Amino acid sequence: MAKEKKLVEAITAMDEDFAQWYTDVVKKAELIEYSSVKGCMILRPNGYAIWENIQKVMDAKFKETGVENVAMPMFIPESLLEREKDHVEGFAPEVAWVTHGGNKKLEERLCVRPTSETLFCDFYSNIIQSYRDLPKLYNQWVSVVRWEKSTRPFLRTSEFYWQEGHTAHATADEAEERTVQMLNMYADFCEKYLAIPVVKGQKTEKEKFAGANATYTIEALMHDGKALQSGTSHNFGDGFAKAFDIQYTDKNNKLQYVHQTSWGMSTRIIGAIIMVHGDDSGLVLPPKIAPVQTMIVPIMQKKEGVLEKAEEIRERLSKNYKVKVDDSDKSPGWKFSEQEVQGIPTRIEIGPKDIEKNQAVIVRRDTREKVFVSLDEIETKLSEVLDQMQKDMLERAKKHLEENTHEAGNWNEFTEIIEKQQGFVKAMWCGETECEEAIKDETGATTRCMPFVQEHLGDVCVHCGKPAKKMVLFGKAY
Repeated sequence: MAKEKKLVEAITAMDEDFAQWYTDVVKKAELIEYSSVKGCMILRPNGYAIWENIQKVMDAKFKETGVENVAMPMFIPESLLEREKDHVEGFAPEVAWVTHGGNKKLEERLCVRPTSETLFCDFYSNIIQSYRDLPKLYNQWVSVVRWEKSTRPFLRTSEFYWQEGHTAHATADEAEERTVQMLNMYADFCEKYLAIPVVKGQKTEKEKFAGANATYTIEALMHDGKALQSGTSHNFGDGFAKAFDIQYTDKNNKLQYVHQTSWGMSTRIIGAIIMVHGDDSGLVLPPKIAPVQTMIVPIMQKKEGVLEKAEEIRERLSKNYKVKVDDSDKSPGWKFSEQEVQGIPTRIEIGPKDIEKNQAVIVRRDTREKVFVSLDEIETKLSEVLDQMQKDMLERAKKHLEENTHEAGNWNEFTEIIEKQQGFVKAMWCGETECEEAIKDETGATTRCMPFVQEHLGDVCVHCGKPAKKMVLFGKAY
């Protein structure tokens, strides 16, 4: 048993060193491997399978609203990137440039896409002529490159995977409706599939996307009390359309600029799953998104009939669930530890004595609760266990969010909460960027969002004492 114990011991306790715990989990659960390019990660099968499941669910939801998938080039000419001033300034520090094609120096530098607004705008300017061409509802699943100074798997890497939606509309109202619709879709997905509750709101002027009129965000709270921006949706108005001359002829034969949106969710959300649900034994995956929902572990598998019975159960369950049998020659204890580290929601133990009694044991990953079930009812019972686990995980995460969301009525309260407690702080704000920057400089806390659900906590700004304009959610973030 010493070897089995070692697998779990290799994970640092989260209360001892949360950052190290996180790194240990992503490595021991075999989600990623570091690559030979600094700041880039290799997504291993366990990690990529989670992203595939996220992609599968989200892609279907996008398509239900009329979105179609496209694929844009990886490279953006420098002249194209510079067409929208705020946009290029926002991304300039993170851009990777291609200067040579083979041995020949390029006449114009090419940027490796950090995001694809400029490519879509150029595309739209060529294909949109009439109101009949609208709306355009496009999305792509790609990787993007942002040259980060410090990196951490999933949370901040120089290359990461995401989806980026880009839409063009005839009116400002249609664009706003789409912007909010996609944010709500992200929030629902996080709650229903990932068991992660989020706060929906608008980014401040300082924190909004470069070139956008407005940026809406969903903010999640990690186990260590830090915030993670988990999905964003941007309303561009007609700013990009004017920079790229995207016009259409309306029903009255008059030229109008289109109104655009952009929205995205990335592999960073896998970091959120790890940090919201994980424990000292490793990953804990919500059943609805887990690549393997149950692992069948045969006990005393060399005994006659045990492996055959395990395979028979797998065949029955695989009609409705993602199931595997661990028939390796490792000991059961080692298999249990491995299953726990990888976050597989449930395991089913079946041995000679269980077969005699026509039963099996279902063990939950999150609570370790064991349920003895008749093999005649195993499909129904597994469904019940997985459904309950999904609900319980969301309830625990909601409780953590509620217990770690605080209110500050004045600056002393604010600084004390930031210094001594973890989590979100709700406070009133004057709306001025100067004040927002001062709060960050003095405490390290940033404005996560101005929640859509506003509360009146006072009349003056928590920092400067000027008349308050908005209640803001503050926090330290990844």
